[in-house]
Amino acid sequence: MPPLSALNTGDLWFFKVATLLELDLSFFMIAVPAVVFAGISKGGFGSGAAFAAASILALTLPPGLALGVMLPLLMLMDVASLRPYWGKWRWHESRLLILGGIPGVALGAGLFSVVNDDVFRVLIGVISVAFVIWTQLTTRGWVNISAGDAPDWQGGLAGFVAGFASFVSHAGGPPAAVYLLSRGVNKTEYQACTVVVFWAINIAKFIPYAFLGMFTLETGLANLALAPFALLGTWIGVRAHHLVPERIFFAFTYVILMITGLKLIFDGLT
Repeated sequence: MPPLSALNTGDLWFFKVATLLELDLSFFMIAVPAVVFAGISKGGFGSGAAFAAASILALTLPPGLALGVMLPLLMLMDVASLRPYWGKWRWHESRLLILGGIPGVALGAGLFSVVNDDVFRVLIGVISVAFVIWTQLTTRGWVNISAGDAPDWQGGLAGFVAGFASFVSHAGGPPAAVYLLSRGVNKTEYQACTVVVFWAINIAKFIPYAFLGMFTLETGLANLALAPFALLGTWIGVRAHHLVPERIFFAFTYVILMITGLKLIFDGLT
């Protein structure tokens, strides 16, 4: 390997990425399938399960770094997903979720600055397990979400919870889903709404993430190496939107989230 002083800028970046891959091969063995999975969820299944990738990464990284690795990749997925669903969202519902989401992001940033990693492990774990329990309750008909004219304040409240949950675990999908389904959106409108809403919320999260030190040279290099897999997953998701039954996709998601969620709770408490 030539000395670093003999490398030009492009070669130096390649050297750093190669070194990171060599030193943290176990991380990339976990991160690559997790990121592809997140892309599939973002591109075709309402974004709700995309946060599973952050939960999985939090098993091997401090939660702040896991969130920092995933945010730029999620933003890349957002951009890749915008074109196929452009203009297919319901603007009124999307606007309420975005406006409510901004103060939710601010609350998450304030909490992150005063608590330690174990608290966030427990939070991410609880949100993961709660997501599985909630979906099972609604799937089995024990909790019904009836379509109707939900008042605007419910959209703002759902956006607030979505913004907070998105900041602390990239898990804003469930509260947004409850509101959107209560408004009677169809499958494509729902997908389009989640794409534009979390595109905006993720942009709002970027600055506080940077100030809180959640982006490092290592997370940037990981983003560079994982970006092609994020795009691949999004491409698969867009095409799977009309082809793959949601039941199969989410059944796998529930198993992964329950296992990782319980492990994070255990780690945070012990």
